[in-house]
Amino acid sequence: MSGDPGPDRDGRTALDGPSRQALTRERIIEAAIDFVDRQGLTALTMRGLGKELGVEAMSLYRHVDGREDLLEGIVDRLIAHLHPGPGAGELGPTDGWQAYLQWLAHGVRSLVVEHPKVFPLIATRHPAAPWLRPPLRSLEVVEEFLTTLMERGFSDERAVMAYRSFSSFLLGHLLLEASVLGARTAPAEEPLDEGDSDVPHADQAMELKDFPHLQRLEPMLSEDHARAEFERALEDLLDRIDRTITEE
Repeated sequence: MSGDPGPDRDGRTALDGPSRQALTRERIIEAAIDFVDRQGLTALTMRGLGKELGVEAMSLYRHVDGREDLLEGIVDRLIAHLHPGPGAGELGPTDGWQAYLQWLAHGVRSLVVEHPKVFPLIATRHPAAPWLRPPLRSLEVVEEFLTTLMERGFSDERAVMAYRSFSSFLLGHLLLEASVLGARTAPAEEPLDEGDSDVPHADQAMELKDFPHLQRLEPMLSEDHARAEFERALEDLLDRIDRTITEE
């Protein structure tokens, strides 16, 4: 008797053919990152992701333990890129701590530029331990951070101070940049309906005739100098840390 073949254990059918890729946790997480890059974090559901992969949502649960586990997998996958590894970033034992922090800062910023809609997840997910500070929320990354600085002469107290200052710098600058690049950095809320106002975009349509300085400087205020501002602020931070560790 003819009929459509039923799904196999991964939610695929015989019509999919042998070329269909098998589901793995890695493949699911990569697909989820791509999904969020295109549609945003709030749109990510197990059912929607399953549709993207051509399988039923239940098939995903054989590899990820629900949406929360999927979100953790996304964060872990992207944060893993921050580990230098052999030769990565061309950092060696003789490179100074400034070189390491510059490498790490640019590594985190690259996550923002490449995945602006995912970065708020990295910045706001509850860390593995309460004393971890996003976006450096991985135990491995923080251990590496402290080890690298201590090997370059930092005391315990100075290394912890540098970690706190560096994390705050990254979080403030990069969440703002992610927002400029289109990321939602706050929970979705229903806009307050006040008459005929278009609340979500009211500021973009605002008349500036009563604000002469804003009107005159609007083109300058609209210029994108995110990269240069990040570089200047990073240099200022490194100088401040340098002065702190040399104080008696």
